[in-house]
Amino acid sequence: MPATPTLPLLKKVPPGGWTVLAWCAGAVFTFLIRTQLPGEDRPAVTAGVVYLRWDGLTFLALATALVLIGSRRLLTRPANALGLLLTASVLATVPLSVGEIPLAQFLAVDVALYVIAANGPRRTGIKALVTSLGVLVGFLATRLAFGWEVGTSAELAVALTTVIAWLIGDAALQARAHAEQARAQAAEQAVTDERLRIAREMHDMVAHSIGVIALQAGAAARVVDTQPAGAREAMIAVESASRETLAGLRRMLGALREHERPDGSTLEATAALADVEALAAATTAAGVRVDVEWQGDHHPLPPDIELSAFRIIQESVTNVVRHAGAASCRVTVDRREDELSIEIVDDGLGADAGAGGGYGLVGMRERVALLHGEFSAAPRPEGGFRVTARLPVPTGAR
Repeated sequence: MPATPTLPLLKKVPPGGWTVLAWCAGAVFTFLIRTQLPGEDRPAVTAGVVYLRWDGLTFLALATALVLIGSRRLLTRPANALGLLLTASVLATVPLSVGEIPLAQFLAVDVALYVIAANGPRRTGIKALVTSLGVLVGFLATRLAFGWEVGTSAELAVALTTVIAWLIGDAALQARAHAEQARAQAAEQAVTDERLRIAREMHDMVAHSIGVIALQAGAAARVVDTQPAGAREAMIAVESASRETLAGLRRMLGALREHERPDGSTLEATAALADVEALAAATTAAGVRVDVEWQGDHHPLPPDIELSAFRIIQESVTNVVRHAGAASCRVTVDRREDELSIEIVDDGLGADAGAGGGYGLVGMRERVALLHGEFSAAPRPEGGFRVTARLPVPTGAR
């Protein structure tokens, strides 16, 4: 996108239009300073011999035509456009009878240089700057070669404005490149975060179900010969857990196929604290008793906190089932006005029993960190393992 002024009424003016306006402003200024204005005894600058003659006007007309052509090519053929504008500045200087290219005749070049530096590759902008300065030096060298008077000091001022125009354009180019890089990094980070969130959801959902299935299948294998009815119940539980897992995977894949929502999310919060009782019942039926204790007020919580809390409990209970070797565990949920506290305690092996060499604890830590909470998981001195999490409730959700 071309770098142009940002005021609403000025956005409609294309870069080439600003070049033409700069040229016209320079021409008007050149005429005014060679005219006796009110309050002056004489014009500020003496007009050249041919300035108002037909030959001087011809030079001005040719220069203006070159500016109009160059302005149209400014974005499509910047090198050609700059060449036309530089030629126009030289032609417009000839009838002025001065020893340098005045700033008024170089304003259009400065604007073009800014546009080229701000919208093209940096190398192109540098070449345009060197070319512009080269024309200024060449103009003075030509006059010196013919033994004519030159205005070196005035030309240095023009060169300074040229460098400043390029610096401003280059700064605009760098700022836009930085903004685009920041947007690209933000988009990449969003994709990474979403992938991690999907991985956590799938891990938490599948790991628990597979743990329950493994327990039920083992129980069925042990009693299939002696207690066929018990084995049948265990296999029914395996079938039920399998169907629930498949249904959850279908919901998740369906959500991934949907268009992105306005808030940027693609997965819906399909689990909440209300599902903890069902989780406890299924795990208890699989052979590990889960006691749930509710404390505090049962006021509603934001969906992301509800989902994260449930997944933390689910993963902790899964670790107890798969790794702790415990007969039971206790889940405590304490809802307060400003925070939600969770504690899962078992009487199993203790040291590293909750880790299992997988990503369970890592995923729980990530969930809590995203919600700016506190998390701990460690063996208990009296035996077993304890997992605690504190999730702050945002002020607007209280």
